[in-house]
Amino acid sequence: MTPSRVDDSHAASRAEEPHPDVQAFLEVYESLDAPDFSEVTPETAREQFSTMLEGGDPAVELPAVEDRSIDGSDGEIPIRLYEPSEDPNPDRPLILYFHGGGWVIGSVDTHDGSCRKLAAESGYPVVSVDYRLAPEHPFPAGLRDCYAALEWAEDVTSDRDTADDGGDTIAADSDRIVLAGDSAGGNLAAATALLARDRGGPDIAAQLLIYPPTGDATETESYEENGEGYFLTAEEMAWFEDHYFADDIQQGNVYTVPRRAADLSELPPATILTAGFDPLRDDGAAYADRLEAAGVPVTSRNYDDMIHGFFGMVREPANFERAHEAYDDAIADLRARLE
Repeated sequence: MTPSRVDDSHAASRAEEPHPDVQAFLEVYESLDAPDFSEVTPETAREQFSTMLEGGDPAVELPAVEDRSIDGSDGEIPIRLYEPSEDPNPDRPLILYFHGGGWVIGSVDTHDGSCRKLAAESGYPVVSVDYRLAPEHPFPAGLRDCYAALEWAEDVTSDRDTADDGGDTIAADSDRIVLAGDSAGGNLAAATALLARDRGGPDIAAQLLIYPPTGDATETESYEENGEGYFLTAEEMAWFEDHYFADDIQQGNVYTVPRRAADLSELPPATILTAGFDPLRDDGAAYADRLEAAGVPVTSRNYDDMIHGFFGMVREPANFERAHEAYDDAIADLRARLE
C-alpha cells in the first residue's frame, strides 16, 4: 500500500499507475459506454450520477438519520442530519458537509454513504446540505445556501442561548463547527469559510477539503496529465463551469476561486485531500501552499494512486481500500485539531 503523502511542501504527484481497485473500476466504467456528463443535459447527468451512487443498503447504520429543512435567504433548504450516538455529547464538534457534483449534479442521497461513514467513524454529527444546483440556480445561489446552513448550525447547537427548544437543537459545540466537502462541495466549503471571515460570521474550527477546485486548474500539470481517462475529464470540468456561471465575469469572483483571494489569512486550519490521477490534484496542492503562506495551519494528503471521486467509493460495487484509509486520515487530523 502506498502511504498518503504528508509533507511541508504540499507538492503532489501521481503513482506510476492507478491502484488495482481504480483500474478495475475504470474498466467497468468504460465498458458501460455511458456518455460523458458533458454530452447530456443536466437532468440526464443527474439521473446517471444518482444511478451510479444511490441504492442498496445503507453503508453504515446509525442511531438516527433525519431529513429536515431549514430557512435560507431564498427559501427552505433541505438537509439531512446524521446522529452517530445514542447519548450525544454536547461538547463534540459538528461537521457541515457540502456534496460534490460540479455544482450541477449530486444530492444528499448520492453522498449518503460518505456522510454515514464520516459520522460513524468520527463520532461527530454530520449535517449534509442539499444546496441549490445550477444551471437553474447559478452562482451564488448554492453558496448562499451553504452560508445560511452555517449560520443555522451555529444557532441550533446545544450551547447557544438561541438554540431552538422545539426539537431542532443539535448536541454539539458551536465553537467547533467543521466545514467539509468534496469536489464542488470542497470549493463551497472553502468559499463559505472565506465569506464567514469577511462578514465576521460564525466561527469555524476546521476545514476538510476533498479534492477541491480553488483556482484555474487548466494551468496545472495535473490537468494536462489527467484530463482524460481517469473518470473526471477536462470536458466535464468545462461543462460544469459553463452551467455554474450565468456570466463569465463571475469566474473571477474570489468566492468561486478562493485561491485567487488577495488575503487568505485568519482562515480555519485545513486538511486538504488530493488524488494523483485527478485533474484537480495540483489545484488543491496550490491552495494548501497559499493557505500556509498566509499563516493558516494546513495538512495536505495526496493519495497518489487514486482518482477524483475516490472518497465516496466506500461500498460495493466500488469499495476502495484507499478510500477507507482516507477517512481514517481525515478523522485523525480533525481530532488532532479539535480534541
